[in-house]
Amino acid sequence: MRVAIYARYSSDNQRDASIEDQIRICREHARHQGWQVVETFADHAISGASFLRPEYQRMLELARKGVFEIVLAEAMDRLSRDQEHIAALYKQLNFAGVRLITLSEGVISELHVGLKGTMNALFLKDLADKTRRGMRGRVEKGKSGGGLCYGYDVVRKFTSEGEAIRGDRRVNTEQAEIVTRIFKEFAAGRSARAISADLNRENIRGPNGGSWGQSTINGNRMRGTGILNNELYIGRLVWNRLRYLKDPLTGKRISRPNSDKDIIITEIPELQIIDNVLWDAVKCRQEEMSYAARGSSLQSSKRPVHLLSGLMKCGSCGSNYIKISAQHFGCSASRDKGTAICANRRSIRGNQVESRVLNGLRDQLMDADLFAVFMKEFQAEVNRGRMESNANKTTYREEQAKIERRLKKLLDVMLETNANPRALVAEMTALETRQEELKTILESKGDDLPLLHPNLAELYQRKISDLYVAMEDPVSKHEAFDLIRSLIDEIRFIPVGKELKIELKGKLAGILALCQAGKNKRNQIVDANSQALQIQMVAGARFELTTFRL
Repeated sequence: MRVAIYARYSSDNQRDASIEDQIRICREHARHQGWQVVETFADHAISGASFLRPEYQRMLELARKGVFEIVLAEAMDRLSRDQEHIAALYKQLNFAGVRLITLSEGVISELHVGLKGTMNALFLKDLADKTRRGMRGRVEKGKSGGGLCYGYDVVRKFTSEGEAIRGDRRVNTEQAEIVTRIFKEFAAGRSARAISADLNRENIRGPNGGSWGQSTINGNRMRGTGILNNELYIGRLVWNRLRYLKDPLTGKRISRPNSDKDIIITEIPELQIIDNVLWDAVKCRQEEMSYAARGSSLQSSKRPVHLLSGLMKCGSCGSNYIKISAQHFGCSASRDKGTAICANRRSIRGNQVESRVLNGLRDQLMDADLFAVFMKEFQAEVNRGRMESNANKTTYREEQAKIERRLKKLLDVMLETNANPRALVAEMTALETRQEELKTILESKGDDLPLLHPNLAELYQRKISDLYVAMEDPVSKHEAFDLIRSLIDEIRFIPVGKELKIELKGKLAGILALCQAGKNKRNQIVDANSQALQIQMVAGARFELTTFRL
């Protein structure tokens, strides 16, 4: 039997030796069983509540390819502590014909998935509750309840028994001077952008050793983030202002504010860096700026206000090109963090870049000669995909034939000998299940690859002209707006001397969808949007039309 070993450690066991120990005992078990270990997967310092683990995902991919027949782990919680994830893993491995075995639980069944999954979920909740209780106790004693913020150092102390005393902080005098400087300059009327640019120019490292930015200083007033909103600088430790939840779809941590009754505040005057007068002056200026900014429409709409918003990138550093005035766009990193981070100070008028990009979409993106070269490469890729698909089908048919021979042999044994019928029936049932799975796979129709018309370049230009007309129609303007954006992968602004060169990359998925849409202009827009979604994963992820400059 071919076996794959999976091992993981997380915050409850923070050492690499744990991985080695898990793999070692799993190898010993496999050797005693006479199994062949063909793959080993190990995720280091990653939570078991997340399925976004590189080795975990690689294991699933190879399981689907039939590389091994058993996944072996020390215990179920090494694979996942989330009920939903462990159930999904069991289903995927079962579909691939791979058994799940752990040293603690043995062969995993539906009963283990339900019962052990619930126990692991309760363990996570209990661990989180205990951690928060411990942190609250430390905060109420004036000790740190979290990470180290800018302006302070960790104080390392030990008890008479040699145990570390955690949570003590002291003021870092050098960083405290920078904090005071930021508060004074902001209160005097300087912007966070100008302050961060100066700090970067002077090569002063920011929090965590990174560069300074506008958001590093401004943060979020309501959430208490950013240098200007850290109340520890006035000797007030605020804990539990935010709670963190994990998005079940993406696995990302999302912060949400807690109610006032859940927030813990402790006065620690010895950690005060900013006097109360300066703090109040900064709060007053923040309030004035907030009032002046109300009603601004720059970011008030979910639909991009500008046709090319979010698609424009700086050719020097890769940051977004953002609106820096009523009419102009420029590099966000250069504006927010200064020329020490990005020297590109070139800006461009919004209407100018829009007209140049639209003309480029119409006249240059689908050049007939370039498209002919692309067609040749595209067909080669299509053929490669079909060859891979045929190779997989050959493997599945060979497995089918092997199962047929095994079933016939088992039937002969059952008829001709006194072998235990229960054991034979169990194996035959498993083989028949796998046989049905293979039949379904072989009978299923693969995704149709998009067919490219030889005159696609000419058809594309006609469709773009129709879109220009639709942009002037109030009824279809918004749909045309979104569809034009779907044709563009990226617009890069490259400084060359005193000029800006514009590099436009087209998105194949949107272009194919546009050219395959219906003839009616109103329906054409709607059809293209829906077809783009169907084509994107087939073509858009692997191909990109030749870049051109405007």
